[in-house]
Order: sequence, then structure tokens, then C-alpha cells
Amino acid sequence: MSTGMLIVLIVVVAAVVIGAVALNRRAANPHGPRSLKRRFGPEYERVLARHNGDTKAADRELAERVQRHGDLRERPLDPAERERYAARWTAAQEHFVDSPQQAVADADLLLAELAGARGFPDGGQYEEQFAALTVHHAHHVHGYRRVHRAVREERADTEELRRSMIEARAFFDELVGAAERPRPNSNSNSKPKSKAKSRLNKLQLKGS
Repeated sequence: MSTGMLIVLIVVVAAVVIGAVALNRRAANPHGPRSLKRRFGPEYERVLARHNGDTKAADRELAERVQRHGDLRERPLDPAERERYAARWTAAQEHFVDSPQQAVADADLLLAELAGARGFPDGGQYEEQFAALTVHHAHHVHGYRRVHRAVREERADTEELRRSMIEARAFFDELVGAAERPRPNSNSNSKPKSKAKSRLNKLQLKGS
């Protein structure tokens, strides 16, 4: 093999190696497009739509959220706290039957307080709190957005409020730790459900 051919071969191999290294680094980059899509799920698509399909702008916004809140460590709730939050959510659901708007407002406030208790920014700074929540709970946080908006939309009808509560319930369960919540008493001698709970089940607010 001539010296010239050897040099060409070395250059080609080096180019292939450098390209492979670059691709691996890009794939491993936690702020890269693929990683952001995987981390944010449906929230990535919402941010992308808000930026009119500009992927660079969407990636930049979400990467900044990760930089600000990615190191946040969530504080676990003790059993007593979890039970109190679960009781408040149940009360909000039952209240929906007679006062949908107030029930949604109660749910919005409860989610803000719960997020603060878990270590997220204070609920008084909704935008910052929500941004932090999207980094750690991207797949269900839209429920919080929906109730928050519904509270501020005077013309929201009952069906919109109902759907907001259903979606917010999924987020509540994730944030409070549904698997660790107290289970209802299965004793056959327990009291029958109240009329409010019966009507509430018809509204499908016990889950999606």
C-alpha cells in the first residue's frame, strides 16, 4: 500500500471515529432534543406548539428549566400529611356536586400547597412552581395547568370544570404518592356511601 493511500485510509477512519463520538455525546446530552422529548413527553409538544413549531426555541426553554430545577430533591410526605391531603381532595371532589367552580378553586389551591410541601417553589409563584413541576412530573402536570386556568376563566362550563378535575386528580395522585395513600376501609360493616359520593361517581371524578 502506498504512503498516499495509507494517509487517506487514516483520515477516513479518524473521521468515522470522530463522527461516532460526536453522535454519542449528542445522544447522551441530557439537554439534547431526544433527551428533552423523552423527559418532558406531552409537555414537550405543548411547548413546541407555543413556539409555533420552533424546535430550537422549545429545546432552549426546556433545557433552561432542567438547569434551574433538575437538581431539586422532592421531600417525601409523612403518613399524616398524606392522609390530610387525601381528605382535602376528597372534600373538593364532593363539593363539586353543589359548587363546581369552588371545587376547582379548592383543587387548584390544594395542588399548589401540596407541591410546596414536596419541596417545589412556593405556590404564590405559579409560573416558577409549574416550570419546576414539569421537570419532575411532566406526564401529569397538565392537570394542574387545567384547574389553574379554569379558576381564572369565568365562562368555563361544568363539563370543562369536570374534565379539569379528572385530569388534576391524576396529577394529585402522582404528587401525593397514590401507592402510599391510605386505603379505604374494606370492612363490610363500614357505612354506606353518602348521596354526594354517589352523585360524584356518576360525574366520574373518582378517576379518568
